[in-house]
Amino acid sequence: MSKSTDIRLCHVDARSRLLAYRAPMKFGGRVVTDAVLIDVVAEVETRSGRRGRGLGSMPMSHIWAWPAGKVAPEDALAAMVRLAQLLAEDAGRYAGCGHPLDITRDLAAAHDRLANEVVSALGLVEPMPRLAQLVAASPVEAAIHDAYGKALGQNSYHLLSAEFVSRDLAAYLTADFAGEYLDRYTLRQPKPQMPLYHLVGALDPLTPADLPARINDGLPETLPEWIRFNGLTHLKIKLNGDDLAWDVERVAAVDRVASPVQAERGVTRWHYSLDFNERCPNVDYVLEFLARLESVAPLALARVQYIEQPTHRDLRRPPQNPMHAAARIKPVVIDESLVDLESLLLARELGYSGVALKACKGHTEALLMGAAAQKYGMFLCVQDLTCPGASFLHSATLAARIPTVAAIEGNARQYCPRGNDGWRERYPTMFEIQDGTLGTHVLIEPGLGYTPPPEG
Repeated sequence: MSKSTDIRLCHVDARSRLLAYRAPMKFGGRVVTDAVLIDVVAEVETRSGRRGRGLGSMPMSHIWAWPAGKVAPEDALAAMVRLAQLLAEDAGRYAGCGHPLDITRDLAAAHDRLANEVVSALGLVEPMPRLAQLVAASPVEAAIHDAYGKALGQNSYHLLSAEFVSRDLAAYLTADFAGEYLDRYTLRQPKPQMPLYHLVGALDPLTPADLPARINDGLPETLPEWIRFNGLTHLKIKLNGDDLAWDVERVAAVDRVASPVQAERGVTRWHYSLDFNERCPNVDYVLEFLARLESVAPLALARVQYIEQPTHRDLRRPPQNPMHAAARIKPVVIDESLVDLESLLLARELGYSGVALKACKGHTEALLMGAAAQKYGMFLCVQDLTCPGASFLHSATLAARIPTVAAIEGNARQYCPRGNDGWRERYPTMFEIQDGTLGTHVLIEPGLGYTPPPEG
């Protein structure tokens, strides 16, 4: 059933740019010092002739999306950048007309084919992982959803009901969702403010004694400095997953350093999330970690809000690691494993109690998985990918519009603040944090909720 609000894609263009980090970040056992961003502009027109121009942006985080294997990191990055360009070209040739949910689903049918073409052209020895494909496609998806709202002069989260979408959620998910639309699982207005999760990376100095040398660029460099600077109450702690003693001591050390600063500020309640980056060998490691942490730093354990994907992303790879026992202690969320509804349902069977949504997996997929997680009563969080500028605001809109998400991750301000230039001045409540919260009430403009700053 066609709608007068349906759009066609008039023009889609993708460009890449390199962004250097101010400080290195370690995750998954590897050190990252820069990022390549793909920026996509999409121009659309409705059946009734209204036009809109949307922006999508995302770092091609190859270290995360295509981890060490048979393909060298530089080749994995080149392949993802090339795929992003091909996906934009493919979208520009799309002849259909519809809601962005349907258009992006149609475009996703070409992901495998185009990824295989890239792999073949570059002579790579393994196929591109599904996660890497999603990351490469995500700026195109964001640009389409953004352009749709801008063409109609409405925020995109107002355009998810039966008035605008031709098919109910059963067409995208399962019969459990018959008669339901995404407006049931999203908010018409963003939460006015949300806490910021600050990253404590494995290389990040906790105290001045941990600093080999200061950067001296005017930004904080130790954990107490960051807590005071931003008024932080939520800390995400990166862990190794293959060194139990180090992992326990790292969380305990963060708590020892944070506690006197929070007391100085009069803060009595703050939170941690723990990210093992899927490096734990099994669930027994997680259970032993939790037991040891409770023994040496019980207050630190009490402050843990959730645990991110502790074991390998391939949930079917033997031996499987059911998370039931760990999830009875703290919510355990899938992150890298979540690439479609099938993976979410399998994770539930294996005892995972939560889902981590990421804008880098595609706006459509994030909305659908957010609906599924709510339907099945799962813990929900939205996670960052060291997203600067538009990509951060995109991630923040998801967190602010999905009812059960409690906080927003945002670490580009720590590692690549230059990527926020222009955006910082346009949306100070989202980039200049003093009380530990982000002023998400500003994300109400047409499209995904924000408008790019003037160039130059």
